[in-house]
Amino acid sequence: MASEKQKLIIVESPAKAKTVSRFLGRGYKVEASQGHVCDLPKSQIGVDVDHDFEPKYITIRGRGDILARIRKEAKNASRIYLATDPDREGEAISWHLANILGIPVDSACRIEFHEVTKTAIKNAIAAPRAIDMGRVDAQQARRVLDRLVGYKISPLLWIKIKKGLSAGRVQSVATRMVVTREEEIESFIPEEYWDVSTSARKSRSSESAFPVRLTSFDGKKAPMKSEADAKAAADAMRSGKFTVTEVRPGERRKLPAAPFTTSSLQQEASRKLNFSTSKTMQVVQTLYEGVDLENEGTQGIVTYIRTDSVRISDEALSALRSHISDHYGDDYLPGEPNVFRGRANAQDAHEAIRPTSVTRTPESIRSSLSRDQFLLYRLIYNRFIASQMKPAVYENMTAEITGGPVTLRYYGEHKVFAGFTAVYEEGSDEAAEIPDAKMPKLKPGMKVTLDEISAEQHFTQPPSRYTEASLVRAMEEKGIGRPSTYAPTISTIISRGYVMREKKRLYPTELGRMVNTMMEDYFTDIVDMDFTADMETGLDDVEAGKREWKDIIRTFYPSFAHDLEVAEKEIDKVEFKDEVSEIPCDKCGAMMVYKMGRYGKFLACPNFPDCRNTKPIITYIDAPCPKCGARLMEKMSRSKRKFFGCERYPDCDFVSWERPVAEKCGKCGSYMVMKIGSKGERWHLCANEKCRNRVEVPAETEEDENE
Repeated sequence: MASEKQKLIIVESPAKAKTVSRFLGRGYKVEASQGHVCDLPKSQIGVDVDHDFEPKYITIRGRGDILARIRKEAKNASRIYLATDPDREGEAISWHLANILGIPVDSACRIEFHEVTKTAIKNAIAAPRAIDMGRVDAQQARRVLDRLVGYKISPLLWIKIKKGLSAGRVQSVATRMVVTREEEIESFIPEEYWDVSTSARKSRSSESAFPVRLTSFDGKKAPMKSEADAKAAADAMRSGKFTVTEVRPGERRKLPAAPFTTSSLQQEASRKLNFSTSKTMQVVQTLYEGVDLENEGTQGIVTYIRTDSVRISDEALSALRSHISDHYGDDYLPGEPNVFRGRANAQDAHEAIRPTSVTRTPESIRSSLSRDQFLLYRLIYNRFIASQMKPAVYENMTAEITGGPVTLRYYGEHKVFAGFTAVYEEGSDEAAEIPDAKMPKLKPGMKVTLDEISAEQHFTQPPSRYTEASLVRAMEEKGIGRPSTYAPTISTIISRGYVMREKKRLYPTELGRMVNTMMEDYFTDIVDMDFTADMETGLDDVEAGKREWKDIIRTFYPSFAHDLEVAEKEIDKVEFKDEVSEIPCDKCGAMMVYKMGRYGKFLACPNFPDCRNTKPIITYIDAPCPKCGARLMEKMSRSKRKFFGCERYPDCDFVSWERPVAEKCGKCGSYMVMKIGSKGERWHLCANEKCRNRVEVPAETEEDENE
């Protein structure tokens, strides 16, 4: 008797294939396409602009063996399921596979699941569908648009500015945003102002003082615009008699944040874990595809990770509410589920990012996760739990205190119910909230006395430079790009040398400014934020079946071709000089120059190609090696994790994942390392496991080193 044929399931990644295979067992064969198997050729534009922009797809180099294996398995399969990722790219991969394997695209061959769990996969197999050509066409439109822009403008940049440059629809807008912010900072004119503050007491003998701030003086609202006004107000406060004239008690409710979208996860991981956007996506991908858990086997522990939706399934919501009731009590569970509104331009194709099982707590699986996996999973898990808890409640009080021409104000608040903050509080790029404090008992008519009065000069500050997190937020707010594009876009503009990252802040380079100026002068539409956002809306219309995909290209291309022709004629070649270092070349003696390569900056001899000497850029930290006293260097592991090692390696083998500091432990004399908490707090910790002495340090004295 012949053995029964297996059913073939094709996913994208080998890790996901391994997880799915373990769930389904015998009767199924799971293969991985390892991403796209077909694409436009690298050696040519691959779009026939003379014949209605017909794309030319070829098998990607290196995918031949993969396709041969898939074809062999397909021949022996009783049925084929295409289970690539549930997004536009995944739909396009399934479409290419269907064409290669001779599967009708309108047959029930496509399955999708939003979490890599046994239940989700079996439910998907029970409900196959046809390939969604709306998604496929939206992906084709984006791919052809990006190919036309990249392959038409990039050669121009090579000729006019420098070899190796590139342009793209989204990356050019992101570069422009960083450049524009820098220009705003440079043109900013600070304005002087003065804050006048003090503390007040109900009597001079009273031990408890409460902070008050000047709100108006002689009809002028605070802050004061000049030193003279501030001095006059301070003098009036010193000589005046003050009375509480109004007391306004109140209550503030702080609502929990929604579960994570791709964008909000990238932002929060940056704020709380110091992860770059690319690192966040690399780590969370492993949580989605499957982690080998003790006693459970390989499991996907978070849902699909490229999403702009804040909704969760009814099943997940029910399990979450039961979990809150059982573990925190009904006092923390709202009567009705919390409902969150997504962004107006959200596609809402998938759930929010959440744990696949609310019973799988971070601590229960900690031993099965790497450090980074644990930190990110805990962030996702706690945010999910908190999202369906009651608000935090604060009692507050505002008091107006007057004396002659001076009006002072006290504001304080005190948390009376923790609510969701018992589990999680969202990070912020803005100033810290008002501290929780015991409030004084004040009533109208009460006399108060003032302590020493402080008048401090300040200047208005320019807008902050973007961090990766705030740039992602700005791109999302303006509708530029989609969840899958934020991290690769930022990685591209940094790797191309258009933007540099320093202490988490993004700065435009001279090269970035130069490219942006050319783009603004000659390709206005490409770097126009509204144009780019409208293009994203057009792609959404294609996916929804409201618009034919080539119509987008037909509308875009004529004016773009005209702009390109003008630019080729009018742009003069720019002489771009590499930055010269102070390091001589070992081989020919010329002063080496800084170059930008695939893996970041490096040093190269300017006499290339006669001299091909290159060197890595070495960064030393301000701490000696605890073993031999030599200098310590920043290094990078194969997994792209930063560590610190002695410059005398291999003669000295000292290494540390944590950044050593110059300070020695005051208790045992061992070396200490820098630690950064989830809310940005910093301390030096003794590396001696038997000591672990901790010394708090000011937040501004060290730069973030754990990114």
